[in-house]
Amino acid sequence: MRITALAGGVGGARFIRGLLHHLESARPGERVEVTVIGNTGDDITLFGLRVCPDLDTILYTLGGGVHEGQGWGRADESHHVADELAALGALPQWFSLGDKDFATHIYRSQLLAQGLPLSAVTARLGARWGLPDQGVTLLPMTDTPVETHVVVTEGGEQRAIHFQEWWVRHRASLHADRFVVAGLDAAAPAPGVLEAIRTADVVLLPPSNPVVSIGIILGVPGVRDALRGTRAPVVGVSPLIGGRPVRGHADLCLRAIGVASTSAAVAGLYADFLDGWLVDPADPMEEPPSGSAPALVRRPLLMSSVEAAADIAGAALSLAESRADRRGLGGGR
Repeated sequence: MRITALAGGVGGARFIRGLLHHLESARPGERVEVTVIGNTGDDITLFGLRVCPDLDTILYTLGGGVHEGQGWGRADESHHVADELAALGALPQWFSLGDKDFATHIYRSQLLAQGLPLSAVTARLGARWGLPDQGVTLLPMTDTPVETHVVVTEGGEQRAIHFQEWWVRHRASLHADRFVVAGLDAAAPAPGVLEAIRTADVVLLPPSNPVVSIGIILGVPGVRDALRGTRAPVVGVSPLIGGRPVRGHADLCLRAIGVASTSAAVAGLYADFLDGWLVDPADPMEEPPSGSAPALVRRPLLMSSVEAAADIAGAALSLAESRADRRGLGGGR
């Protein structure tokens, strides 16, 4: 079985970890290949180093090195380098990087400077964290540098700031007028991305931010068309419980693009390719007519543990299997 997932940071990483746990317990001995297409719209250059927050969160989570309390960064981390940079007055000081985390960014930046594409660098980092041993391939959505910026209104004036500054420094407290992704129009899918979608048996959308994570991946030219054309059922997991994200600011991101903070509205963002949709019982959503897309399954979606995430991933796979005959040999709709 080939499973392809489009994923952002914490929510995506925890879902994929749950998926692997489910596969290990429910399908022992079965050969399963999991390809994760990671969002790089959050990427930023800090202190001369290229930082890929979502890719790193997936690496650390699947590799067993993540700070579980935060959901990102490294466990048992120290911050001597950051402290010294602050003492030197180096900016910015609102984005904290740990010493072990710095090593990742130094290595990535070194290889990028030598001319390696981000996908090749990510493969090396994936090997360091044991992803191939788990049957996992992590692909950046594109090798082209892209960065999400937020147009905000402050003091009656508009200005654009990097997404990380809006998200981390201001905790999304500044009103977001719109998102602009520099470099996205000229980006091409990284090697293997379109093939992973086209040859998948199942495509999953974990509970990642629909605007600045999955939405950015969908903006890479060719990705959305590949999802429309794939023969694999596409099943998503709502990132909302009771109309609110479990963590992060997905509701504010939805507001910025004029979309209601509801599971039904999020499903509408994927309507041209979505076959199945998992929704928490706390989110009201009308049952679609029998045989229509997406098929709806209501179940608890709080990933409170690895086991809970595994149960959600298992439900997503079961829904995908029930929708496998929806797409014919010609693919598409």
